[in-house]
Amino acid sequence: MIALPDTAFCLSMLADGSLVTVTATRRARANRADVKCSAAGAPALAERMLQVVRLARHTEPRFDSRDQVVVSIDRAPPASERDWELAVVLADRMVRGVFQPAAPVLANGWSDAWQLGRIAGHDVAGAPDHALLGGPEGLAHLGMLTGQPDPAASVSSARAWFPLHSGGINDSLCWVEVSVYPLARADGDEEDAIAVPGLDLTQQLAVRRALAGARHFDARGLGRWRSVVRFGQPRFQGNSFELALVMADRIARGREFLPRGRVIATGCSAAWHAGRVDAVDGCEPKCALMLRAAVAGDRIVLPAAWESALPAGFAQAVLEKGASLACVERIGII
Repeated sequence: MIALPDTAFCLSMLADGSLVTVTATRRARANRADVKCSAAGAPALAERMLQVVRLARHTEPRFDSRDQVVVSIDRAPPASERDWELAVVLADRMVRGVFQPAAPVLANGWSDAWQLGRIAGHDVAGAPDHALLGGPEGLAHLGMLTGQPDPAASVSSARAWFPLHSGGINDSLCWVEVSVYPLARADGDEEDAIAVPGLDLTQQLAVRRALAGARHFDARGLGRWRSVVRFGQPRFQGNSFELALVMADRIARGREFLPRGRVIATGCSAAWHAGRVDAVDGCEPKCALMLRAAVAGDRIVLPAAWESALPAGFAQAVLEKGASLACVERIGII
């Protein structure tokens, strides 16, 4: 067995030519979060570091949540710079033994799709020859670190839409996207393997619990995936997004059919582990919003408890638009 280091370091060069040091420390988890990031006096930077680490971990074929990794940076780069992102990812991988370089690493690179493992580019100029630089002409994707193919080829993603209703002019449909990456073996805690960047802690917990519960309903749904959940609008209230979330997850995992258009759904559940779909508030205004937004090929999925309360003519109007409608008691029979 390879002895893992307790601490790993990775350097990154800033635009002014100076260096910052990213440090990753591994310790027993002891019921703490699996990863924590810190940047003295820069909470927004620490939050972005945490997002980068969680998203990049999404493409790892194995998941082990027994240790906690604490990632820190010795000083805050200017807010406009993102070239330190690759150094954060590498330090986290080095301390866990996922990446084992033969020499100290200086890395620069950034990405808007760490959950796919792809590195868009780097901004630094004048980096030394030994620097590891991200981008199409350098380190294009994280799989290249270990001689593996582009991990994005193994990622499956799906979106579903749900109504955001507050009674104002900003009422609209919002998408939720679930991306899943298959794990080499079934182990670890299901909720720990679900990343939800951009949402507050309460909403993150709600998302993880809904997904874990709905996967429990599947015959072999647990312990098989690392997942990233993203929302088109990160600021919303209530739990009416849950059915759309579950539908997107089932499509991404190959457990649900692919509609010709979008899946538009609203509903929640107090028992996702049993596959049950419960009603949410706002039947009439949400139906009106979904009908306005529906186009040919869309599939609208609603709780069965709403069927008797649907606005007059709603079902026929959906069909006239070339969309379809289903009112369901449980997932898995849609």
